[in-house]
Amino acid sequence: MSNFNQESVLSVHHWTNNLFSFTTTRDPSFRFRSGEFTKIGLKIDEKPLLRACSLASANYEERLEFFAIKVPDGLLTSRLQQLKEGDEIIVSRKATGTLVIDNLEYGRNLYLIGTGTGLAPFLSVIKDPATYLRFKNVVLLHGCRRIADLAYGEMITGKLPSDELVGDFVRYQLIYHPTVTRDRFCNRGRITDLIASGKLFSDIELPELDPEHDRVMICGSPELVRDARELLVAKGFIEGNHGEPAQFVFEKEFAERNNLSSARSRGLHES
Repeated sequence: MSNFNQESVLSVHHWTNNLFSFTTTRDPSFRFRSGEFTKIGLKIDEKPLLRACSLASANYEERLEFFAIKVPDGLLTSRLQQLKEGDEIIVSRKATGTLVIDNLEYGRNLYLIGTGTGLAPFLSVIKDPATYLRFKNVVLLHGCRRIADLAYGEMITGKLPSDELVGDFVRYQLIYHPTVTRDRFCNRGRITDLIASGKLFSDIELPELDPEHDRVMICGSPELVRDARELLVAKGFIEGNHGEPAQFVFEKEFAERNNLSSARSRGLHES
């Protein structure tokens, strides 16, 4: 267990019957870049049970925050959702991931496209002053089925604009555009459909996506990642990664894990 720190749970918030978040202490030696993930877990019979989880906290905050979905039969998630203040979890001493601005070329607008708990890494990104120094506009798109699933909306629109460190940036540069597919709401529809139809851009009053000026990060369901990548590639966007910045990136760790989970649920196996 030398590769892990033991942290204490500071708070737990249950957004819905399916979504929850929690904060923990942070070892002073733990460092991460905005948008990265780490492995967290519990010790079960003295053995670590782990999963990758994006850091929703800012890289300068003294606490760590995680946003997760409840999976009743999940080996780890079924236990994590029972966490309460004072409980102990283990956190890897290493953070990694592709959703960092260093993997993108300089541009005018940064689009953060997330569904469900795919919002988590972007919460870290929008709380980082470096994000706003790199881009003129930061567009946060969060897609969910129900209005109740739009977690953190009040924080983004109410608390963050008055934040001492990034408040000015948020007020003048952040465009938050939540959308749902199953409830009556001011914004309705799948994110990729809103992009393809052009409705998104008329709503937020920005030009349609252009690889010359726009940069994109994607995190969410396998369907979102697939459709968004196809849409961007068709528009001439080039995918970036570590060491080779380009016009868009997606979180490979979660996309691959979600695809594997989907295959297993259909009774399929990886070759």
